[in-house]
Amino acid sequence: MEISVTPDVFKLAQVFTISRGSRTEAKVLTVRVTEDGVTGWGECVPYARYGETLENVTDLIQGVHGPVTRQGLYTLPAGAARNALDCALWDLEAKKAGKRAWELAGLPKPGPEITAYTLSLDTPEAMQAQAAKHAFRPLLKIKLGTPDDMPRLEAVRAGAPKSTIIVDANEGWSAEVYADLAPHLVRLGVALVEQPLPAGEDDALIGMERPVPVCADESCHDRNSLADLKGKYDVVNIKLDKTGGLTEALALREAALAEGYKVMVGCMVGSSLAMAPATLVAQGAMVTDLDGPLLLAEDRDQPLIFDDSGVHPPVAALWG
Repeated sequence: MEISVTPDVFKLAQVFTISRGSRTEAKVLTVRVTEDGVTGWGECVPYARYGETLENVTDLIQGVHGPVTRQGLYTLPAGAARNALDCALWDLEAKKAGKRAWELAGLPKPGPEITAYTLSLDTPEAMQAQAAKHAFRPLLKIKLGTPDDMPRLEAVRAGAPKSTIIVDANEGWSAEVYADLAPHLVRLGVALVEQPLPAGEDDALIGMERPVPVCADESCHDRNSLADLKGKYDVVNIKLDKTGGLTEALALREAALAEGYKVMVGCMVGSSLAMAPATLVAQGAMVTDLDGPLLLAEDRDQPLIFDDSGVHPPVAALWG
């Protein structure tokens, strides 16, 4: 078994801004695992919020020597390195078996899922223009997380009066700001709030009224996170770059549902290769947020299909 890792860069269609900063390109790592002349591949997006860089994630991957199994990868921490390796092994297994990854996972044949489209943080006027441009989309996600978010939220609702709206604060609010905003979120028809408080300060959510479902993103990585979410959150956001791959993502989904949480399936900004395994986790989710490829100016060959039905599962030529 041979394992290789290479950096790839995809230009974004426009500047993408969240409360932590802006970017004009998606920097990813592509992992290839080859065995018996067959190659499987996967993609990860190292995320600075979790102390990940292209360099240290590459080092982790290069420290793995085959043969290795998906369960054997649990010696690595949950995160980007394990994700790319895990997804590459799923792709390899599918190709060697002549089956699709969903069959190997014992899942029903997947179909399309309506996905959110993300509007990046900007001035209220610019965000209203973005919303109007994408008002045909059934589900819009707004990046907020500043002390002055109400004008932005009002502007987006004005620009897209019929779209369902979800809000991602990216840990940018205090408990007081969230409490003040909550009634307005209800008034403006917001369906979900993602990670309103910093992960280390979310105990403030215990006992707080949650008129809109609150979703754990930065507070939820893998199954080990669930014990600390009780009384704070209604939904968990499953991202493969947090769980460390499809294997743990499927296990987290099962465990979260069993504990009464609803599920959101999200992504970092990456290519169709990064989203492809997540489409299996997204089946039947409360919210699917796999719009990474829609934010790119360029993508992989055989990219995912996005249409009025949503994001479609990958063709075998892309992954799985």
